Amino acid sequence: MKRTIVALLTAASTMALAAVNARAEEPIEPIKPPQSINLGLVELGKKLYFDPRLSKSGFISCNSCHNLSMGGTDNIPTSIGDKWQRGPINAPTVLNSSLNVAQFWDGRAADLQAQAGGPIANPGEMASTHTLALGVLESIPPYVREFKQVFGTDKITIEQVTAAIAEFEKTLVTPNARFDKWLLGDASAITADEKAGYELFKDSGCIACHNGPAVGGASFQKMGVVEPYKAASPAEGRSAVTGKDADRFNFKVPTLRNVEMTYPYFHDGAANTLTEAVDIMGRLQLGRKFTAEENAKIVAFLKTLTGDQPSFTLPILPPSSDTTPRPHPFDK
Repeated sequence: MKRTIVALLTAASTMALAAVNARAEEPIEPIKPPQSINLGLVELGKKLYFDPRLSKSGFISCNSCHNLSMGGTDNIPTSIGDKWQRGPINAPTVLNSSLNVAQFWDGRAADLQAQAGGPIANPGEMASTHTLALGVLESIPPYVREFKQVFGTDKITIEQVTAAIAEFEKTLVTPNARFDKWLLGDASAITADEKAGYELFKDSGCIACHNGPAVGGASFQKMGVVEPYKAASPAEGRSAVTGKDADRFNFKVPTLRNVEMTYPYFHDGAANTLTEAVDIMGRLQLGRKFTAEENAKIVAFLKTLTGDQPSFTLPILPPSSDTTPRPHPFDK
């Protein structure tokens, strides 16, 4: 009897180990915690990320369009900027953005630091200038002291500002999704339907673009491979990557991490639900019409990719010495 029990336990352990090893070969990888983070830089970057004084009006911050309580985006088709200006493209999530091959839908920023300076000076977004933003920071003594503590210099530069914001954004990863737990050996972490959805996701070809730890973000692909895509916004004419007209609709493949939170979908925010997005992607990219049951299983799988959301204490922003009223950014 004792030998039988030992044999059964050994067999069970062997099967469990084999299952873990098999999952280690899956095209999707678990999210890992951020590596080599400078905590002083993170704390400074967190303040800057939430500080609306980097905008011309003093009302728009990075968090306005990449809201960390809303999946790192703003849940509207295209973002609203200074003086009610509607942007041309959907705001991608900032969560897990450090895993992207490049930043922005068209990849024009090589990394998070290069991206961070863009919205500040964009007339349709925060509508400031780097010079004006630096002047605001230099007028706030607590910021001057903190920049000196972190960088060891008296002068604040835009490179320091963007480096701090980027360092904070590197911490915005979302580990421990149920699917990650399944990948790491917890067979009960996902249901039979969710697993069936994953198998369908792989067998249909979705995995060719949506793979790796971010389940996307690692390549650029044409939107509308089998059927042409009819965009719903001015983003229709946007040329991605090279700026050439021939490259229209070539976009960075978005991450599917936390995708149930980052609606509406696509570069123009035209799909309001995951069900609609799965249907469109199946037809346009794969030439496949999913049944309602198949669609539901894929959606169920996608929802297992929601991980732990960033948890931190909101920063107390240093008080400004300038109390001059500013116009509201949405005033015309």
